[in-house]
Amino acid sequence: MTETRAMDGVLTLCEGLPRQSFAPGTVLIEEGPSSGRLFILVDGDIEILKGDIRVAVVSEPGAVFGEIAALLGLGHSATVKVLAPVTAYRIDAAESFFQQRPDIMFHVARILARRLVDATTYLSDIKRQYSDRADHLGMVDEVLEALVNQQQPNVAVESIRKSDPRL
Repeated sequence: MTETRAMDGVLTLCEGLPRQSFAPGTVLIEEGPSSGRLFILVDGDIEILKGDIRVAVVSEPGAVFGEIAALLGLGHSATVKVLAPVTAYRIDAAESFFQQRPDIMFHVARILARRLVDATTYLSDIKRQYSDRADHLGMVDEVLEALVNQQQPNVAVESIRKSDPRL
């Protein structure tokens, strides 16, 4: 199943949940402490910011925001901001929502699995290109290994970056 089909599946399963409209400039999720909220995009344009750097612009209906914080019990890893008028499902108690809706959780798991495959594929390509380097690009091997082999729920790739002053 493609990520787009998984996103469509999430939208179908959300039918009947309350929708909310948001104006451009509205911050749905702020990087930092968890809000406990989850948003599922129905339509509109969203930008994802890590600090003040734009990481992505998302307009795919069914895109999910806030799921990582809800699943891992961590703070939000990025800011989610409205670029163009947005309609979204807003779930205020994301963790309990996922526990009560395993059908939606399954689709979110598929979306996250696709992202992981894409990230590891990208990192594998970088590893192949820069494996002979001694700088931070040479550390891709360690990051890739941490992503692929990570089985402990509280270990983060971020710890690798903090342990190496080159990063």
